[in-house]
Amino acid sequence: MLLKVKHKTTYRFGSQASYGLKQLRVMPKNRDSQKIHSWDVMLSGAKQQLSFEDQHHNHVILASIDEGVHEVVIESAGEIETKDTSGVIGAHGGHAPLWYFKRHTQLTKPGRNVAALAARLPDNDDTLARMHALSALIREIVEYQLGATSVDTTADRAIEIGGGVCQDHTHIMIACARRLGLPARYVSGYLMMNDRIEQEASHAWAEVYIEPLGWVGFDVSNGISPDERYVRVATGLDYVEAAPISGVRFIDTVGKIDGDDGESVLVDVAVQQ
Repeated sequence: MLLKVKHKTTYRFGSQASYGLKQLRVMPKNRDSQKIHSWDVMLSGAKQQLSFEDQHHNHVILASIDEGVHEVVIESAGEIETKDTSGVIGAHGGHAPLWYFKRHTQLTKPGRNVAALAARLPDNDDTLARMHALSALIREIVEYQLGATSVDTTADRAIEIGGGVCQDHTHIMIACARRLGLPARYVSGYLMMNDRIEQEASHAWAEVYIEPLGWVGFDVSNGISPDERYVRVATGLDYVEAAPISGVRFIDTVGKIDGDDGESVLVDVAVQQ
């Protein structure tokens, strides 16, 4: 399937920016399941300083915010050909070893709610079936609900709330898989919805390493494994390591950071065949 993706993020500041840096993980790479035909990243109010590949083989752009601007626009767009692999990514690659993906983070640490959820899984030797059962169980107890959580909400807290978005579903899946001794990681990317082109935001899902298949994807929010409608962009231990855009902005010499002085963020995402 040939997909066209457009992703635009607009930052508006209440005061002039004196300095700022942004890390951008908005450029997908060629994989067995996807082939890039064209892809561009465009900046307004900022300029690229360098690019590099991180420990997860993510393509990262470091951009500096122009002094004195009130608005920064980051656009990425391109065409990418995808194929359905039933969610199977396959053998492990990248610089980080597999054991690294068993490491808990602040967002995925296994509290009592995660432990209780993992304990509800059927006890059998079919790891793939257990992970599909886990995905279904998470979707059952944590309703997809906008505004119930924030980017700082932990997996354990999202279970307690009983609501969340794809980021929360993914963190819970990762936390439970690691609790069971399996390597797991966060994936950020795009999903073409069948009923619309404009999306609420970029998408997220989990991947768990299962022998002998290797990495296998689980989109908890939609109850499926990723198919040809999905575009993988970045991976990491959690949202922090795979976020499309992260960084800091200073508005004066004292050094107030992002979020101060009336900053607003507008995200537009469109995915179509």
